[in-house]
Amino acid sequence: MSLWRSLAAARTAVTAVLGDLDAIDGALYAAVADTPTPTLDRALRRLSHTADHSKISLTVAAGLALKPGRPRQAALAGVGAIMIASTAANLFGKQMVRRRRPDREAARVVVDRHVPMPKSASFPSGHTASATAFATAVGVVLPPAAVPLGILASAVGYSRVHTGVHYPGDVAAGAVLGLTSAVVSLALSYGPRHRSEP
Repeated sequence: MSLWRSLAAARTAVTAVLGDLDAIDGALYAAVADTPTPTLDRALRRLSHTADHSKISLTVAAGLALKPGRPRQAALAGVGAIMIASTAANLFGKQMVRRRRPDREAARVVVDRHVPMPKSASFPSGHTASATAFATAVGVVLPPAAVPLGILASAVGYSRVHTGVHYPGDVAAGAVLGLTSAVVSLALSYGPRHRSEP
């Protein structure tokens, strides 16, 4: 009986913590929606829209792939990381959690920020996962690119909250997924080669 009570108490505690985190997440979303930023609104809307389907990252990858050596290796690792992150976010994360998208109208997100509201589940942010995965993988292989791509990935992630299509928690989870995807991509790209060396 004590084991069942312990499990029940643990489940209750976890549920309470998740409820508190959800409340914080909603409050942060509401705070962003309620903060007037007319100078940023259109720029972040454009950035969020341009990042659809990893268009920005893939354009950077195409440019890097034109140069042999480390830039091309970085491009390959980055594209691999995007593929892993996108698959994990869309085929697994969104299907398992099935979190509803934020109610942008109820939060009164100004129209100048609006991008089309995706029909997929909200958790995790696929845009953030892919952008973070690409920035991390490329940055490891090609360190001079790490800071600019990291800033770009952060801006893409924030733009998803600013435009009202994601909660901050979705973006945070996307960033963690992106980092993990980059590690996997780098391991697949370089692990076997390094293991085969004498």
